[in-house]
Amino acid sequence: MSKDSTLGDFSSEAKPAPKNGNQVHAAELAKKQREIGVGEFFARNKHLLGFDNPRKGLLTTVKEAVDNSIDACEEAHILPEISVQVIDMGKDRFRVIIEDNGPGIVEKQIPKIFAKLLYGSKFHSKKQQRGQQGIGISASVMYGQLTTGRAAKIISKTDANKPAQYVELHINTQQNKPEIVKKEQKEWKKDHGTKIEIDIEGSYQKGGQSIDEYLKETAVVNPHVTLVYVNPKAEQFIFPRVSEAFPKEAKEIKPHPHGIEMGVMLSMLHDTEAKTLQQFLTSEFSRISPAVAKEVCAEARLETKMKPKKVGREDAENMVRAFRKVKIMAPPTDCLSPITAELLEKGLKKEVNAEFYTSITRAPVVYKGNPFQVEVAIAYGGEQLKDRQAKLMRFANRVPLLYQQGACGVTKGVTGTNWKSYGLQQSGSNLPVGPLTIVVHIASVWVPFTSESKEAIAHYEDIIKEIKLALQEAGRVLGIYVKKKHRVNLELKKRGYIEKYIPKLADAIVTILGEGESEKEAIETHLVDLLEKTRGEVEDMAFDPSKNVEYDAEFAKIGKEEKVEEPHDEEQA
Repeated sequence: MSKDSTLGDFSSEAKPAPKNGNQVHAAELAKKQREIGVGEFFARNKHLLGFDNPRKGLLTTVKEAVDNSIDACEEAHILPEISVQVIDMGKDRFRVIIEDNGPGIVEKQIPKIFAKLLYGSKFHSKKQQRGQQGIGISASVMYGQLTTGRAAKIISKTDANKPAQYVELHINTQQNKPEIVKKEQKEWKKDHGTKIEIDIEGSYQKGGQSIDEYLKETAVVNPHVTLVYVNPKAEQFIFPRVSEAFPKEAKEIKPHPHGIEMGVMLSMLHDTEAKTLQQFLTSEFSRISPAVAKEVCAEARLETKMKPKKVGREDAENMVRAFRKVKIMAPPTDCLSPITAELLEKGLKKEVNAEFYTSITRAPVVYKGNPFQVEVAIAYGGEQLKDRQAKLMRFANRVPLLYQQGACGVTKGVTGTNWKSYGLQQSGSNLPVGPLTIVVHIASVWVPFTSESKEAIAHYEDIIKEIKLALQEAGRVLGIYVKKKHRVNLELKKRGYIEKYIPKLADAIVTILGEGESEKEAIETHLVDLLEKTRGEVEDMAFDPSKNVEYDAEFAKIGKEEKVEEPHDEEQA
């Protein structure tokens, strides 16, 4: 083919690329590269923290401040009393004011807590807790700064005999550092506590993803908290506590060998102060005794007296494999603080008007070395709508999850349960239909959220399986109630038919017996008495399984209609 062909030149000789006068040297490109600050990154990606839009931004700001207040009160063993006020300032701007009766914050910590991202005391603590990343409240301050340009105002008092500390501050997003705008001491008619005021751009609407719903659900799973809420329409709502008991204190535990990954193992070996490998294993991990440590070292073919810092990558990998082969006890579960079935039911009764309630707290189980516990509560009937899908309330470590319901593992566990077995309607893999509220709470030292905004739980099979088991356990009790209620309704319907024809039946008997009209009333009364002899036998039977003589038979009957799986994992058992 000739060189003039439109298909081009196919000669085997490679030709050098033409020089471009606009070519940029690597040194010039390097000048444009610089380090990205943590604050700067989140300022540009605020949607990762739950500030997707004005409505969600307003909710997230309230949520983070309230969660912090409850945490502070619980750590100081103070029954929380929290005031939430949202003021509409016009032009899509709102002032959020959160005040608590907590222990207060020492002066030097105020700027760091409220205006420094990734700063906190919980990230390295392995126990159940609301916050963990040290992002929440400082992200709210940053969002207010980005949308209104105004500083956050904080006043805090630690002692009745000392003045309160008042601070106005910004966040330097490039350096992730607090910038104090104003600082002074003030008189505050409060013995101790903290108050924060943030001006933000937002949008207020009532509904399932509103501040109103968040506070209502918070009151359900925190029965020891009193909340006073004034919404942007100047309407006041009070959510009183129903329990004076503090939640069980969660204790910090050490990492369990079954949940350790290779990179974490190498870091632990490098950072430890232990002198020997055996001392490292017994001091840095839970459930490893000296005898188990020797067994692990033997399985990994390492000396117990070997210095941890001299353990290489290959030896560390052998140790991780040895963890899986050696029999090690499951981690302790005192790191969890469940609500308990009794208090969860009390909280639900306080906020949801229904005719039947039941609640279940499952025993703790372990997933990859991390203990977790599932709690479920159900409210049925009452003022709830009969022809709508059930309302699902999702919680993780006592915090409501209002967004991304469809993407949440909790939802998968609920929709994957066969609710028809319990007398409810259900279409495919959807929520059941009926006057029903379903509450699912997961307590864990490590909740696998799908994003930093902590709105949905990942689809881990072990967690979903445990949710299903809890729902089946509560559903069986619900099924007994629903079926008995159905029988009562049928009984009332049949009685209605009979009562309608009693006068005519009395006329027929009088005619047959040849009695006088004066006997008709006595015959009617006698027929009514016969009908009333069995009235209420079904209604009077309590739906408490411990008192109901028919419970065992009903339980067995319902149990045949569903497939119930129990855990077979040794670690879970």
